[in-house]
Order: sequence, then C-alpha cells, then structure tokens
Amino acid sequence: MVVTLQHWIHSLGLPLLMIAGIITMSGFYTGKIMKYVKLPSIIGFMIVGVFLGPSLLNILSNEVQNSFSFITDIALSFVAISIGLELKFSTLKKQGKSIIWIILSESFMAFIIVTAAVYIFTKNLPMALIFGSIAPASAPAGTVAIIQEFKAKGSLTSALYSVVGFDDGLGIIIFGFSSAIASHLITSTGGGHSESILNLLSEPLLEILFSILLGFLSGFVLSFLARKISQKRDLLIILFGSVLAITGFCKIFNLSLILTNMVSGMVIVNTQNRKLVEQLGDQMRNVMPLFFVMFFVLAGANLHLAALPSLGILGLVYIVGRTTGLMSGAFFGALISGAESKIRKYLGMGILSQAGVAIGLSLIVKQEFSQLGPMGAAIGTAVITTVTASSIFFEIIGPVLTKFGLHKAGEITVTRAK
Repeated sequence: MVVTLQHWIHSLGLPLLMIAGIITMSGFYTGKIMKYVKLPSIIGFMIVGVFLGPSLLNILSNEVQNSFSFITDIALSFVAISIGLELKFSTLKKQGKSIIWIILSESFMAFIIVTAAVYIFTKNLPMALIFGSIAPASAPAGTVAIIQEFKAKGSLTSALYSVVGFDDGLGIIIFGFSSAIASHLITSTGGGHSESILNLLSEPLLEILFSILLGFLSGFVLSFLARKISQKRDLLIILFGSVLAITGFCKIFNLSLILTNMVSGMVIVNTQNRKLVEQLGDQMRNVMPLFFVMFFVLAGANLHLAALPSLGILGLVYIVGRTTGLMSGAFFGALISGAESKIRKYLGMGILSQAGVAIGLSLIVKQEFSQLGPMGAAIGTAVITTVTASSIFFEIIGPVLTKFGLHKAGEITVTRAK
C-alpha cells in the first residue's frame, strides 16, 4: 500500500514550492498538536518529516532533500548566530570557570567512556577512537528551539547556550586528533596509504582558526551595516543577506558555519550597544520559527526507520556510553567548579541532541577511511550506520529531556510561547 502510494506521489512530480508549502503547514499544525500530549513542537515537526520522507510517503525523497539542503544551512546559521548573541563576555565572566570546566568535562568524558565501551565490545581501537570522537558533537538547534519555544530564562539557560555553542568546536578538535591517530593505526598495520599525523591534524585546526577569523570579520561588517540602518524593519534584510553571505563563504572554503556564525554573533553582542543587539534579536525571533519548522521536518525525513534494525548492540553501546559520558561529565564539571545545584542536576539533560554535525563527521569517516583498505572501509560503514540510527533516538529524547530539565530548574515561565 505504502509502495503504491509512493509511486503515485512520484508520478505527480510535485513542484518544490508546493512541497515547501506542505512541509511548512503540516509541520506547523502537527507541532501545535504536540501541546496536548505535553511534548515540544519539534517532535511534531520530525514526525511529519518521517511520514513525508523515504520511510513512508517519500514526498521528501533523497533528491528533494538535496534540493532543500540550503534550508538546513540557513537554519543552522541562524541558530549559531542566535547562540553567539547570548554569549556576552560579562555573562560568561559571571559563569566563570564553571563553563570551561563543564565543556571540557562533558566533551572528554563522552569521548573517554564511548571509546572505552566500544573498544571493550569490538577490540578495535581505531573504531573505538572514531566513535568516541563523534560522541561529544551536539545538535544545538534542538536545544535552542526548546529554549525559544518555552521562553526559558535563567542561569541554566545561559549555561546551555554557552555549552552547546562551544562544545562543537572542541568536538571538531577531538575528532581531528582521534581520526588522525585512528588512520595512522590502520595504515601502520598495512593496507592503506600512510600520511603523517601532523598533516592529518592540520586540516581541522586550520578549519577552526579560519572559521573564527571569518566570524570576527563578518561580525564587525554586519555591525557596521546595521548601525547605518535607520528603519528597524530593514535590519532583517541586512541580517538575512549577511548570514547568507557568511554561510556561502563557509561552504566555499569548507569552514564551520556553526562556529563562524556563532563568533559573528559574539562580536555583535560584545561590541554594539544594547538597543541594536535587541533589535537584531527581535528580527531573528520573527523568522526563526519558520526555519525551525522546515529544518526539523527535513531532519525527520533523514531519520530512516529502516535503519533502526541495524542499530544492534554496537548502537546501544554507543547510546548508553554517550548519554553516560555527557551527563556525568556535565555533572562532574559543574561540581568541581562550584556551579549552582540546578546546573549540576539538569545541564546534562539539555546537551544530548545529536544529528547534523555528528552525521557530517561520520560521512567524512565513510569517505576518507574507505581509502584505507578493508579495515577502514568496515569502520566507515559501521560508523555511518550506527550514528545515523542512534540520531533517531537522540533527536527524540534530547528535546524532551531539555524541556524537562528547564522545567525542573524553574526556568520555563510560560507553558508555551505564543
């Protein structure tokens, strides 16, 4: 029945604009329905994506998803710059060393625990290192969407902005080092082209460096242009055009669009007057709900139900190890740095979402390790399959736990943003 319906829909050849309208309207109303079962709206968005995706109706086929990939880039860019606008140095100074300790602790604890667990299970050190290095990567869009939907405010909310903003940068560094070591271990045992660890490490480090530099430059340029605007409504045009341009540069030079846009937002909030920052924030809040609907519907379409059976024991090891590492690491970092009680208890719940960055890293592994012989190819296949399947779990449970933690911390002041 489903296959027949897929063929019929495919034969209609729906225009992309019509599909965009379908995903926007169906996602919006399904998100509204979620309030009756006390779930975040983004769960409804992803449910629509699963129904419209290849798993069921296939309206959002892989080809259509590729055509809409720019929406994902734009949404992540706006998420990143909105995080940056929350990272005021005076606020970070109040949070003090606790944020640094939490970021280091949760990232490295996830890396260590997942690496150890996968190694015990597989006895394959290169594979264990790769899984461990992907574990710290988070999906900031899910956390930010919950914060904005429920208008959360408070110290835990500020800490979440900081952690999900910075841990991807640290995660990329961990991945760069670990993948270099894993690649060296594979090639040193035969069956692949050997490359020095120094050369392998240089690429991720340069990516981070140039992303930060571009973020600083774009932040000052956007600030200069925004100050010249006399009409408040024109700020959206400047903001939108600037974000598109920044993201385009990142795509051309293979830089991190999340890190670049986050640094851009940090430059703005720390160098411009409060009125301009608030005006930019108001404009972003007007357009981000639309991007959230489309982004999470497309994210749901990527959650292939057929991948669930392939999760297996290795997937469960990864899920348990990553969850344990992130939550215990966040608790330990908050404890030793003297962070307040609610941050110790609930911050770990808000950083479990994982999708885009992790899947992107696993695709890199699949592409690059396939050239390292049979062992590298096997690792690439295992990583892409497991990370894709486990993302289904993390993208569902992550937002739910984020909302629960913020509610228990008393930082959700309204039932739902109107």
